Amino acid sequence: MSAEPLPARTGLAFPPGFVWGAATAAFQVEGATTVDGREPSVWDTFAARPGAVVGGDTGEPAADHYRRADGDVALMRSLGLGAYRFSLAWPRIQPGGLPNVRGIAFYDRLVDSLLAAGIQPWATLYHWDLPQRLEDLGGWTARDTAYRFAEYAETIVGVLGDRVASWSTLNEPWCAAMLGYGKGIHAPGRTDPVAAAAAAHHLLLGHGLAMDVLRRDAPRVPAGITLNLYPVTPASDAPADVDAARRIDGQQNRLFLDPVLRGGYPADVVADLEPFGFADVVLPGDEDVIAAPVDWLGVNYYRDYRVAGSPVPGSTPAGGEWLGAGAVHFVPDPAAPRTDSGWEVQPAGLTASLLQVHRGYRPVPLYVTENGAAYPDVLRAGEIADTDRVAFLDAHLRAALDAVTGGVDLRGYFYWSLLDNFEWAEGYAKRFGLVHVDYATQQRTPKRSAHWYAEVIARNALT
Repeated sequence: MSAEPLPARTGLAFPPGFVWGAATAAFQVEGATTVDGREPSVWDTFAARPGAVVGGDTGEPAADHYRRADGDVALMRSLGLGAYRFSLAWPRIQPGGLPNVRGIAFYDRLVDSLLAAGIQPWATLYHWDLPQRLEDLGGWTARDTAYRFAEYAETIVGVLGDRVASWSTLNEPWCAAMLGYGKGIHAPGRTDPVAAAAAAHHLLLGHGLAMDVLRRDAPRVPAGITLNLYPVTPASDAPADVDAARRIDGQQNRLFLDPVLRGGYPADVVADLEPFGFADVVLPGDEDVIAAPVDWLGVNYYRDYRVAGSPVPGSTPAGGEWLGAGAVHFVPDPAAPRTDSGWEVQPAGLTASLLQVHRGYRPVPLYVTENGAAYPDVLRAGEIADTDRVAFLDAHLRAALDAVTGGVDLRGYFYWSLLDNFEWAEGYAKRFGLVHVDYATQQRTPKRSAHWYAEVIARNALT
């Protein structure tokens, strides 16, 4: 990562035409998991496993977005959002592998409602809710799943087509592969490094195949992929620490960036994953498919990493999501504030991640497609004064402006999340939303951060 100094920032305004939005994911907000023909996903199965999710929570009712979408769109409009990034539920659209008219109709109505409200629909094809029937056949460890994903893409793109403002193939394939198949703390809950390595490649293969569908069936709509990118720095200049940073950066960032933006996997990462059969699942021609040109790249940012090649005081060893990295230890920053999730607040890492892509890869427009924080929001007298989230937002938007000053072609920012929701293995215990959701009544209450964000959007600038 370059340590070049940034030019002095000349103002707090964002570029003209900057896209301001908020994001959600189908399983996290929709609820209605057995309605209108939807089939079970791996997350339905995983959440039903005792102890898998905090509090035994499931995808019901989530934020009941399936039934309340019209009201939620009106809420977005009231906040001045220019775009809504949402995911499409594969189990709702193609149960049993066949198009489901009732499930598709929901997204048809949602897109029309967004357009009528002047809000750009940003659709993600896959945000982790794989149909359970495909997992029973091997899930993302099976090459065939990538081809089934392309068929699913064909089904929904053929309906929504050019009405969507922008398409994304995958959201955070690192999480789907490494947390789902390696560490087992996400669905499908497997702990097999060989499976995780295969899943990483087949997810990217699915991305490439879906890009082919998008180019054919929605040629006028920008399309890309969304990756969770975190800068990785060594705890010292010691060779073991430097190599630990190389290894973690390789699996978190370059394993996904290089095949998408450079046309092939990085040799050192392939060597790191050799014990897990990675090279065996990469067939001739696969890298060409994955390298299908993207119109933009989505960057999801939540934290940065400092790593050491051996234990140091306060460090924690790498877990099962880091394949073959048992000697690596993650070193905390005791001075950094933390969110309710225990994540360090490191805004400068957002600048660093954006610059890493800008300086290390071919030119491509970037969007911050997720960035947000959970805090223990308290509803008092009908209000949530989440000043901690306001401070988080302000700091990260300033970091985004630093990246723009450094030459990054940054074109938009999406806060995670629009609504409080089902936060995967944390269930309903963590609240990320700009809008508070009372899960018993489904009452929506915009937090102070929502009103602050609306003011930034209206100005297209910070103060």
